[in-house]
Amino acid sequence: MTHKAPEMNPHSIVVQQAAGRPQQLILLFHGVGATPQSLLPLGQRLATAFPQSTVISVASPDPSDLSSGYQWFSVQGITDANRAERVAAAMPAFLAEVQAWQQTQDVTATVTALVGFSQGAIMALESTRTQPSLAGRVVAIAGRFATLPTEPAPHTTLHLLHGKSDAVIPYRHTVEAVHHLLSLGADATADVIPFVGHEIHPEIVDLVVERLQGHIPKRLWDEALRASPAHPKDQ
Repeated sequence: MTHKAPEMNPHSIVVQQAAGRPQQLILLFHGVGATPQSLLPLGQRLATAFPQSTVISVASPDPSDLSSGYQWFSVQGITDANRAERVAAAMPAFLAEVQAWQQTQDVTATVTALVGFSQGAIMALESTRTQPSLAGRVVAIAGRFATLPTEPAPHTTLHLLHGKSDAVIPYRHTVEAVHHLLSLGADATADVIPFVGHEIHPEIVDLVVERLQGHIPKRLWDEALRASPAHPKDQ
């Protein structure tokens, strides 16, 4: 059963509240012109997959200036030249919302996952450039960077998922981003799904769960390798 979040944005929705301190904090971020309700099916699936987690569908503080619903930043007259500026202006409120939920739930960035769709994915990705230690995982569905990063977020794993038939944000942004991220040494994965458009398709939902459950962060592999003794040479 869902209910409104206490003492936070009154339009955000608590999909699941963990009993006691959560093992994970999963925050969902909607697209432009949408509402937290639009992400409830995804949130409920994640709640089932992570029963000891707190799952929140977060509302943007600003109503959409195009239609009903909300927006993280205006897309009226948006271009590649002004997108980054608009994202930067919206970022302080986005960061404050994430940090407030972390404080309320008494969790660290390591166990926090940001899951965004479309404009929500843009905000989640861009947050790794503004504050690299904000979350342990970022899942971007049908999103893009406003500006590609110049260095990796060392404590964050990024999962980029995109429908190949997306006519709103072309999937090439995910392909270009993951190649760039890997060249920087970032911990990143990318999945491009054929015949899927700008939507949270059931196949994408399955992949989100799979990535969050099965991917071992690169930093853990690196730590394990550093801790392992060198193999002795064959005698």
